[in-house]
Amino acid sequence: MRKSRLLALVIGVALLGAVGLAFAPLASASPSTPAEATLQSVPNSEGHCNSQFTGIWVTGQGKVTVVPDVAILSLGVEAQALTVQQAMAEAATAMERVIAALRASGVAERDIQTQWFNIYPVRRWVDDEREVLIGYRVTNMVSAKIRDVEATGSIIDRVAEAGGDLTRIHGVSFTLDDPSRYHNEARAKAIADAQARAQHLASLAGVDLGRPFYISESGGFVPIYRDYAMMEGGGIPPTPISPGETEITLTVQMAFAIE
Repeated sequence: MRKSRLLALVIGVALLGAVGLAFAPLASASPSTPAEATLQSVPNSEGHCNSQFTGIWVTGQGKVTVVPDVAILSLGVEAQALTVQQAMAEAATAMERVIAALRASGVAERDIQTQWFNIYPVRRWVDDEREVLIGYRVTNMVSAKIRDVEATGSIIDRVAEAGGDLTRIHGVSFTLDDPSRYHNEARAKAIADAQARAQHLASLAGVDLGRPFYISESGGFVPIYRDYAMMEGGGIPPTPISPGETEITLTVQMAFAIE
Protein backbone atom coordinates (compact mmCIF):
# COMPACT_ATOMS: atom_id res chain seq x y z
CA MET A 1 0.00 0.00 0.00
CA ARG A 2 2.83 2.38 0.93
CA LYS A 3 4.62 1.66 -2.37
CA SER A 4 1.44 2.41 -4.32
CA ARG A 5 1.01 5.80 -2.61
CA LEU A 6 4.65 6.66 -3.24
CA LEU A 7 4.33 5.73 -6.92
CA ALA A 8 1.18 7.89 -7.30
CA LEU A 9 2.95 10.84 -5.67
CA VAL A 10 5.89 10.56 -8.07
CA ILE A 11 3.58 10.40 -11.09
CA GLY A 12 1.62 13.45 -9.84
CA VAL A 13 4.79 15.53 -9.41
CA ALA A 14 5.96 14.52 -12.91
CA LEU A 15 2.63 15.52 -14.47
CA LEU A 16 2.66 18.85 -12.63
CA GLY A 17 6.14 19.59 -13.94
CA ALA A 18 5.07 18.73 -17.51
CA VAL A 19 2.07 21.06 -17.28
CA GLY A 20 4.29 23.83 -15.95
CA LEU A 21 6.74 23.39 -18.80
CA ALA A 22 3.92 23.41 -21.36
CA PHE A 23 2.52 26.72 -20.13
CA ALA A 24 5.84 28.44 -19.47
CA PRO A 25 6.47 29.49 -23.14
CA LEU A 26 2.93 30.80 -23.44
CA ALA A 27 3.38 33.00 -20.40
CA SER A 28 6.69 34.38 -21.59
CA ALA A 29 5.22 35.18 -25.05
CA SER A 30 2.54 37.48 -23.64
CA PRO A 31 2.65 40.94 -25.29
CA SER A 32 2.34 42.59 -21.87
CA THR A 33 5.56 41.12 -20.50
CA PRO A 34 8.62 43.39 -20.29
CA ALA A 35 10.67 40.77 -22.14
CA GLU A 36 9.02 41.48 -25.51
CA ALA A 37 9.17 45.25 -25.13
CA THR A 38 12.86 44.95 -24.36
CA LEU A 39 13.36 42.70 -27.36
CA GLN A 40 12.06 45.35 -29.76
CA SER A 41 14.63 47.89 -28.60
CA VAL A 42 17.67 45.59 -28.47
CA PRO A 43 20.32 46.98 -30.90
CA ASN A 44 22.05 44.80 -33.44
CA SER A 45 25.79 44.41 -33.93
CA GLU A 46 26.02 47.84 -35.55
CA GLY A 47 24.22 49.56 -32.72
CA HIS A 48 20.95 50.13 -34.63
CA CYS A 49 17.53 48.89 -33.52
CA ASN A 50 15.81 46.16 -35.50
CA SER A 51 12.27 47.38 -34.86
CA GLN A 52 10.36 48.67 -37.88
CA PHE A 53 9.28 51.66 -35.80
CA THR A 54 12.86 52.83 -35.29
CA GLY A 55 13.83 55.97 -37.18
CA ILE A 56 12.03 59.06 -38.48
CA TRP A 57 8.86 58.35 -40.49
CA VAL A 58 7.41 61.14 -42.62
CA THR A 59 4.88 61.66 -45.41
CA GLY A 60 5.57 63.94 -48.36
CA GLN A 61 3.16 65.25 -50.96
CA GLY A 62 3.69 66.53 -54.47
CA LYS A 63 1.11 68.39 -56.56
CA VAL A 64 1.10 69.35 -60.22
CA THR A 65 -1.63 71.50 -61.78
CA VAL A 66 -2.29 70.86 -65.47
CA VAL A 67 -4.90 71.63 -68.11
CA PRO A 68 -6.71 68.49 -69.36
CA ASP A 69 -6.06 67.64 -72.98
CA VAL A 70 -8.84 65.08 -73.54
CA ALA A 71 -12.62 65.39 -73.26
CA ILE A 72 -14.79 62.31 -72.74
CA LEU A 73 -18.27 62.83 -74.15
CA SER A 74 -21.04 60.47 -73.03
CA LEU A 75 -23.85 60.56 -75.59
CA GLY A 76 -26.31 58.47 -77.55
CA VAL A 77 -29.92 58.10 -78.62
CA GLU A 78 -33.19 56.93 -77.11
CA ALA A 79 -36.25 55.88 -79.13
CA GLN A 80 -39.69 54.70 -78.05
CA ALA A 81 -42.29 52.98 -80.25
CA LEU A 82 -45.18 50.50 -80.07
CA THR A 83 -42.98 47.56 -81.12
CA VAL A 84 -39.40 46.54 -80.44
CA GLN A 85 -38.61 46.45 -84.16
CA GLN A 86 -39.85 49.98 -84.72
CA ALA A 87 -37.99 51.37 -81.68
CA MET A 88 -34.76 49.62 -82.74
CA ALA A 89 -35.05 50.92 -86.29
CA GLU A 90 -35.52 54.53 -85.13
CA ALA A 91 -32.64 54.26 -82.65
CA ALA A 92 -30.33 52.67 -85.23
CA THR A 93 -31.02 55.38 -87.81
CA ALA A 94 -30.42 58.16 -85.30
CA MET A 95 -27.28 56.48 -83.97
CA GLU A 96 -25.81 56.15 -87.45
CA ARG A 97 -26.23 59.89 -87.91
CA VAL A 98 -24.61 60.59 -84.52
CA ILE A 99 -21.59 58.38 -85.30
CA ALA A 100 -21.25 60.00 -88.71
CA ALA A 101 -21.26 63.44 -87.08
CA LEU A 102 -18.54 62.33 -84.66
CA ARG A 103 -16.36 61.01 -87.47
CA ALA A 104 -16.90 64.13 -89.56
CA SER A 105 -15.76 66.17 -86.54
CA GLY A 106 -12.42 64.37 -86.41
CA VAL A 107 -13.18 61.77 -83.73
CA ALA A 108 -11.32 58.57 -84.61
CA GLU A 109 -13.09 55.21 -84.81
CA ARG A 110 -10.92 53.79 -82.01
CA ASP A 111 -12.08 56.63 -79.73
CA ILE A 112 -15.79 55.73 -80.02
CA GLN A 113 -16.91 52.92 -77.72
CA THR A 114 -20.37 51.54 -76.92
CA GLN A 115 -21.12 51.87 -73.21
CA TRP A 116 -24.78 50.96 -72.89
CA PHE A 117 -27.47 49.31 -74.98
CA ASN A 118 -30.85 48.43 -73.56
CA ILE A 119 -34.37 47.44 -74.63
CA TYR A 120 -37.14 47.50 -72.07
CA PRO A 121 -40.93 47.70 -72.03
CA VAL A 122 -42.76 50.89 -71.12
CA ARG A 123 -45.92 50.50 -69.02
CA ARG A 124 -48.54 52.86 -67.67
CA TRP A 125 -51.03 52.60 -64.84
CA VAL A 126 -54.70 52.66 -65.88
CA ASP A 127 -57.27 53.86 -63.35
CA ASP A 128 -54.67 53.20 -60.63
CA GLU A 129 -55.58 49.52 -60.78
CA ARG A 130 -53.49 47.82 -63.43
CA GLU A 131 -50.54 48.34 -65.76
CA VAL A 132 -50.79 48.26 -69.52
CA LEU A 133 -47.98 47.96 -72.05
CA ILE A 134 -47.72 51.10 -74.17
CA GLY A 135 -44.50 50.39 -76.10
CA TYR A 136 -40.78 49.71 -75.96
CA ARG A 137 -37.79 51.96 -75.40
CA VAL A 138 -34.35 51.44 -76.95
CA THR A 139 -31.32 53.21 -75.51
CA ASN A 140 -27.88 53.20 -77.16
CA MET A 141 -25.07 55.15 -75.46
CA VAL A 142 -21.42 55.58 -76.46
CA SER A 143 -18.40 57.39 -75.10
CA ALA A 144 -16.36 59.53 -77.48
CA LYS A 145 -12.81 60.59 -76.68
CA ILE A 146 -12.24 64.07 -78.06
CA ARG A 147 -8.55 64.86 -78.32
CA ASP A 148 -9.14 68.42 -79.53
CA VAL A 149 -10.69 69.80 -76.35
CA GLU A 150 -11.44 73.19 -77.87
CA ALA A 151 -13.71 71.50 -80.44
CA THR A 152 -15.88 69.82 -77.76
CA GLY A 153 -18.63 72.44 -77.87
CA SER A 154 -18.99 72.38 -81.65
CA ILE A 155 -18.99 68.57 -81.67
CA ILE A 156 -21.84 68.54 -79.17
CA ASP A 157 -23.80 70.89 -81.42
CA ARG A 158 -23.25 68.66 -84.47
CA VAL A 159 -24.24 65.53 -82.60
CA ALA A 160 -27.41 67.13 -81.26
CA GLU A 161 -28.35 68.26 -84.74
CA ALA A 162 -27.64 64.83 -86.23
CA GLY A 163 -29.62 62.87 -83.64
CA GLY A 164 -32.48 65.34 -83.40
CA ASP A 165 -35.02 64.79 -80.62
CA LEU A 166 -33.65 61.30 -79.97
CA THR A 167 -30.25 62.66 -78.89
CA ARG A 168 -29.22 62.07 -75.30
CA ILE A 169 -26.06 63.63 -73.84
CA HIS A 170 -25.28 62.47 -70.32
CA GLY A 171 -22.26 64.70 -69.74
CA VAL A 172 -18.71 65.63 -70.62
CA SER A 173 -15.65 64.94 -68.49
CA PHE A 174 -11.97 65.84 -68.79
CA THR A 175 -8.73 63.97 -68.22
CA LEU A 176 -5.16 63.60 -69.49
CA ASP A 177 -4.15 61.39 -72.37
CA ASP A 178 -0.64 60.71 -70.97
CA PRO A 179 -0.24 61.67 -67.29
CA SER A 180 3.07 59.82 -66.80
CA ARG A 181 5.30 62.90 -67.22
CA TYR A 182 3.22 64.79 -64.67
CA HIS A 183 3.50 61.82 -62.30
CA ASN A 184 7.29 62.09 -62.46
CA GLU A 185 7.16 65.77 -61.59
CA ALA A 186 4.74 65.18 -58.71
CA ARG A 187 6.90 62.28 -57.44
CA ALA A 188 10.02 64.45 -57.35
CA LYS A 189 8.15 67.11 -55.38
CA ALA A 190 6.81 64.50 -52.93
CA ILE A 191 10.29 63.07 -52.27
CA ALA A 192 11.73 66.55 -51.72
CA ASP A 193 8.87 67.38 -49.35
CA ALA A 194 9.43 64.19 -47.33
CA GLN A 195 13.18 64.79 -47.06
CA ALA A 196 12.63 68.36 -45.89
CA ARG A 197 10.16 67.21 -43.23
CA ALA A 198 12.53 64.50 -41.99
CA GLN A 199 15.47 66.92 -41.81
CA HIS A 200 13.36 69.39 -39.83
CA LEU A 201 12.31 66.72 -37.35
CA ALA A 202 15.91 65.56 -36.93
CA SER A 203 17.04 69.14 -36.27
CA LEU A 204 14.31 69.67 -33.67
CA ALA A 205 15.22 66.40 -31.95
CA GLY A 206 18.95 67.15 -32.02
CA VAL A 207 19.91 64.05 -34.00
CA ASP A 208 21.59 63.41 -37.34
CA LEU A 209 19.42 62.20 -40.21
CA GLY A 210 20.59 58.96 -41.80
CA ARG A 211 19.80 57.30 -45.11
CA PRO A 212 16.20 56.33 -46.03
CA PHE A 213 15.40 52.64 -45.57
CA TYR A 214 11.72 52.65 -46.55
CA ILE A 215 9.79 54.38 -49.38
CA SER A 216 6.13 53.84 -50.29
CA GLU A 217 4.08 55.66 -52.92
CA SER A 218 0.34 56.22 -53.23
CA GLY A 219 -2.03 58.37 -55.27
CA GLY A 220 -1.02 59.69 -58.63
CA PHE A 221 -4.41 59.18 -60.27
CA VAL A 222 -5.86 61.79 -62.57
CA PRO A 223 -9.31 62.95 -61.41
CA ILE A 224 -11.99 62.91 -64.08
CA TYR A 225 -14.51 65.65 -63.55
CA ARG A 226 -17.39 67.25 -65.40
CA ASP A 227 -17.53 70.88 -66.35
CA TYR A 228 -20.56 72.62 -67.82
CA ALA A 229 -21.02 76.21 -69.01
CA MET A 230 -24.19 78.00 -70.11
CA MET A 231 -24.66 81.12 -72.24
CA GLU A 232 -27.57 83.51 -72.29
CA GLY A 233 -28.88 85.33 -75.30
CA GLY A 234 -31.15 84.99 -78.26
CA GLY A 235 -31.07 82.14 -80.75
CA ILE A 236 -28.99 79.03 -80.22
CA PRO A 237 -25.39 80.01 -79.48
CA PRO A 238 -22.52 77.50 -79.77
CA THR A 239 -22.21 75.29 -76.72
CA PRO A 240 -19.35 76.67 -74.58
CA ILE A 241 -17.13 74.06 -72.94
CA SER A 242 -14.20 74.87 -70.65
CA PRO A 243 -11.77 72.15 -69.42
CA GLY A 244 -10.45 74.25 -66.56
CA GLU A 245 -7.54 72.77 -64.60
CA THR A 246 -6.96 69.48 -62.82
CA GLU A 247 -4.53 68.62 -60.03
CA ILE A 248 -2.40 65.47 -59.88
CA THR A 249 -1.44 64.59 -56.31
CA LEU A 250 1.11 61.95 -55.33
CA THR A 251 2.05 60.94 -51.77
CA VAL A 252 5.15 59.12 -50.53
CA GLN A 253 5.92 57.72 -47.10
CA MET A 254 9.60 57.53 -46.14
CA ALA A 255 11.55 56.30 -43.15
CA PHE A 256 15.06 57.55 -42.31
CA ALA A 257 17.60 56.06 -39.98
CA ILE A 258 18.86 58.08 -37.00
CA GLU A 259 22.63 58.37 -36.75
